[in-house]
Amino acid sequence: MPPPSSRSLLPSLRGVLITRPEPGLGETALAVARAGWVPVPAPALHVCACPVRHLPRQPAALLLTSGQAVAAAAESVSPSIPVFAVGDRTAQKARAAGFVTVCSAKGNAQALVRLLVGMCSPEQGTLLLFSGAGQGVELAQSLRSHGFSVVRRVAYRASAVVDFPASAGQALQAGQVAAVLFFSARSARSWLASVPRSHLYAQVLALRAVVISHEVAQAVQLAGWQGPVTVAATPDAPAMLAALGCLNT
Repeated sequence: MPPPSSRSLLPSLRGVLITRPEPGLGETALAVARAGWVPVPAPALHVCACPVRHLPRQPAALLLTSGQAVAAAAESVSPSIPVFAVGDRTAQKARAAGFVTVCSAKGNAQALVRLLVGMCSPEQGTLLLFSGAGQGVELAQSLRSHGFSVVRRVAYRASAVVDFPASAGQALQAGQVAAVLFFSARSARSWLASVPRSHLYAQVLALRAVVISHEVAQAVQLAGWQGPVTVAATPDAPAMLAALGCLNT
């Protein structure tokens, strides 16, 4: 189902800019709408899948740090391989893709390391990590420091969106946007770089920002953010929506 789009009929100050790329933007837009807000899709990144080759024959477990990697994983490895996911949503996507045994770290990469150290032994075999280009390196190094053998493969690449969406610009110009959601420091920086350097830029910096972590909060504040910044209680999309709050309709 495509995400709801902004329209000229948006009520004043009820719009929420969603910078998350697909897959994920559509489901977040629907959740934002259910909370009484009007979603305004404005993805910061474009994600494309990568072919995954040269995999270990019998990995002990598959590690997923993002739901973006689930499709490639489902095409590349047996659904019987145990999966360790960074959070509940990624775990849910892995189960929906057919993986039988899935555990969620319910947090970030550090939580995933703690989960693996507590549940697995290096003697069980190689851990296969699917991540985005440039991501997962620190996670792999941390696990290796605990004695694990880790094979990391790039499952997708994310590139910055250059052109700021016209619909988002129209909503801002009409005074119809109250907040913006940022899901990573990289996407926040990329998104801000795409905002036209006009009166819109100052208008954006005055919005309320809802961010997934303190790292993202620091990134937007370094960019000169003037509006309030709310950090989600836990680094996941449900906590982001809880931090945004419900708007009475």
